[in-house]
Amino acid sequence: MESLLIPFLILVAVAVAVALTARALGRRRRTVREPAKPPTESAELAREAAAKLSEDEHRRLYALIAQGQAMAAIKLYYEASGQGLRASRDAVAALAAHPQPFRSSPAQESSEPEDDDEPPQRFPYRYRAIASKGDVTREVSSNMLNDEIYGRIRTLAKSGNIEAAATALTRHSDITMKQAREFIALLDD
Repeated sequence: MESLLIPFLILVAVAVAVALTARALGRRRRTVREPAKPPTESAELAREAAAKLSEDEHRRLYALIAQGQAMAAIKLYYEASGQGLRASRDAVAALAAHPQPFRSSPAQESSEPEDDDEPPQRFPYRYRAIASKGDVTREVSSNMLNDEIYGRIRTLAKSGNIEAAATALTRHSDITMKQAREFIALLDD
């Protein structure tokens, strides 16, 4: 009988260890949450959310985001879009992470002729563009720049059209032509 007691105690200890391990794994599985949305999805969400706003709502929403008033921004988007509270929260978070310029609806765009002499649009946030080469670093900060405009300026600079890039940069910021040329010269990475 004594010869069976030790194997029986080992068997009980193994059974207890297996039960505790199974319980711990069960708790972990219950606490695993849904992964965050990839940035591409939130950028698309930001574009869709911006399209649902009028120009005045767009301006007020970004003013609230810039002031750090997230709850007021969510409330404004909730009232303007008619979406649910959770969808409004996600939309405002996407708009804050991926700032969108105001774009009028396609019907308005086709009726209004595009005029290049028109002053550039001012955004409710400041965009910072930084260029550096070696020890030299230049920064342009403006509320007339965004990713799209800066991308066009970089494309002009990389294609060798330095003057057009510098002109576009001065048009969308408050820097001189000389400063713009210095900035553009640093972009040829």
